Amino acid sequence: MSSLTESLKKYFGYDSFRPGQEKIVQDAIAHKDLLVIMPTGGGKSLCFQLPALLKQGITIVISPLISLMQDQVMALQDNGIGATYLNSTLNYEQTKIRQRDILAGKIKLLYLAPERLVSDTFQPFLVTLAQKIGIAAFAIDEAHCISEWGHDFRQEYRQMRYLRQQFPQVPITALTATATVRVQRDIIQQLNLRNPQIHRFSFNRQNLYYEVQEKERRAYNQLLHIIRSHQGSGIVYCISRKSTEEIAQRLVKDGVSALPYHAGLSDKVRSHYQTSFIRDDVRIMVATVAFGMGINKPDVRLVVHYDLPRNIESYYQESGRAGRDGEKANCILLYSRGDKQKIHYFIRQKTNPQEQKIAYAQLAKVIEYADTNYCRRIPQLSYFGEKFKGDCGNCDNCLNPKPIEDWTIEAQKFLSCVYRTNQRFGIKHIIDVLRGSRDKKIYEYGHHLLSTYGIGKDHTTDEWKNLATSLVYQNLVRQTNDGFNILKINDQSKKILKGEKKVYIAVKGKTVKKVTRDNNSQALEVEILLNKLKMLRKKLADLENIAPYVIFNDATLTIMAQMQPDTKAKFAQLSGVNDYKLNKYGDIFISEIRTFIQQKQLPFQLPNNTQMKTLRLYQQGLNIADIAKERGLSVSSIVSHLSELIELNQPVTIDNLVKAEKQKVILNTLKIIGNKKLKEIKERLPDEYTYDEIKLVRAWFKRIDNEQWTMDN
Repeated sequence: MSSLTESLKKYFGYDSFRPGQEKIVQDAIAHKDLLVIMPTGGGKSLCFQLPALLKQGITIVISPLISLMQDQVMALQDNGIGATYLNSTLNYEQTKIRQRDILAGKIKLLYLAPERLVSDTFQPFLVTLAQKIGIAAFAIDEAHCISEWGHDFRQEYRQMRYLRQQFPQVPITALTATATVRVQRDIIQQLNLRNPQIHRFSFNRQNLYYEVQEKERRAYNQLLHIIRSHQGSGIVYCISRKSTEEIAQRLVKDGVSALPYHAGLSDKVRSHYQTSFIRDDVRIMVATVAFGMGINKPDVRLVVHYDLPRNIESYYQESGRAGRDGEKANCILLYSRGDKQKIHYFIRQKTNPQEQKIAYAQLAKVIEYADTNYCRRIPQLSYFGEKFKGDCGNCDNCLNPKPIEDWTIEAQKFLSCVYRTNQRFGIKHIIDVLRGSRDKKIYEYGHHLLSTYGIGKDHTTDEWKNLATSLVYQNLVRQTNDGFNILKINDQSKKILKGEKKVYIAVKGKTVKKVTRDNNSQALEVEILLNKLKMLRKKLADLENIAPYVIFNDATLTIMAQMQPDTKAKFAQLSGVNDYKLNKYGDIFISEIRTFIQQKQLPFQLPNNTQMKTLRLYQQGLNIADIAKERGLSVSSIVSHLSELIELNQPVTIDNLVKAEKQKVILNTLKIIGNKKLKEIKERLPDEYTYDEIKLVRAWFKRIDNEQWTMDN
């Protein structure tokens, strides 16, 4: 094991680096300027955090949002690492105490907002810090904010150009999740980076599953079904404040814990709602785009776009808030062509004609993404200039591919039209010519006189669009990326026109295969223990007033559930467990695992598939009637499932199902007459006691008996 890998395990508990991280850390330790473009979830933070612990002096981290820096500091402190922040949430005395700790050498990472860094009042302290402790490096997170061409430009970031002048020997690391080539150049220029090592990674988030569903007439019911069929935290993005409020209210009414989030709420309310979401006090956040950068919750398992996003970059950013821990997560877009009109309304509010033109072009790319029959990642990644061959194996189109047909003749017609219009137009104009449009523009250019005019009336506009995008995706025609998306003939186009190459495209129709996931007893066992460990984690997090993922992330808990370590030596080997966390949490989690191992020896331990489906819905907050409705079963069947789950020592709380006073009466009756048939027990009780209530309490009684028998033997 290399010294860097040993340090990684020591400070963060991980056994190995993620792809590309080790080389970045090596360059940082060598005092080089760096530009790191790494997708969300790729592990950017560790790229400056680990070098900070291995270098002399203090590393100053520039973070644009208070919540973001607070979350990172909290996570570092829970790893036993000296880290702190200075921001506007602290009063004078708190600030002075932290500054004393910093100058005493107790802190290795100091988080600041850009406004504080460049403020005149902070400069004397910064100079003192450099002289007394030494500044190891500046790490500028969300570095795209420094560029006017970035998607979230912030004027105060521009002022950080002075760092190179004031501290010429201190290396600078700039980090961002998204940056076009233009933005990269601007970052380097604005920060005056010296021969920076540029580490650019693929934007492909392989753990994310992408799907587009046609938006149904009853779109809310569709959304509710999606949420109920998924576990864990989720975000629902809506286009308007009104929608967020209405959907959040309906979800709560239907038994799903949810909150709205939009710019119309006060800062205090938004902060409270965000904290509730991060700490798993609420499961679903229904939000506008105001719920954006700085949402440092790595275990979001679902992101749904209830409305069409405005551009691919926004969609990549928003959907990318899922699965930041590297675990599997789902990103679902509900697509209705009518949603275009909503976006058009917002675009028309722009007063600059050029801005409007760009916005319409960006929207067209989103429509292309939603309509495509090919791998979703092709149009998504091409936006960032990344070529992707497709067949990702983790989107709806790749898992359920459309039938393939020979469209060579149509392709020849299309490419011939591109050639005859002098390669000066985009897809829409070519289709208009092929379909014989009477648009004024066609006649102005004289394209109604071309031999290709009207020869494509036998196919719909959508069918021609599908062919056009297919040709682009397969590199059978070139499309410029200058915002005009002009089509150009290439060598492959010429082969098609000469009849030397066939063209096959995916068409809408029945899918040719369906991928399903297997369920087996081993997987169920892991899921059961994982749920127990998550409940334990939540209890501990509430006691410490921190987010659950700070204790252990979902990836570590999953490995824990799979490996089931029952000793400290085994527990220490888990990825994500360092010495600090081993000593702080090891005994507590090991005790939970040992209890589970003992209980699973009982012959009735594992629930079956139908019981597990009911348990998942119960854990999402649904009541018995709602679970029955969702599953299409009777209420009595659901009561039977819950009773069986109680006997199997699964996380079903009797207090949520039967009132305490009724529990007491039924339990007293059972203690007197024993475990009799339901009818016999019912005859001993007043009329207001139902068979369902008796069945549930009797299951609880059996469970107590079984636990006592296990302890005695």
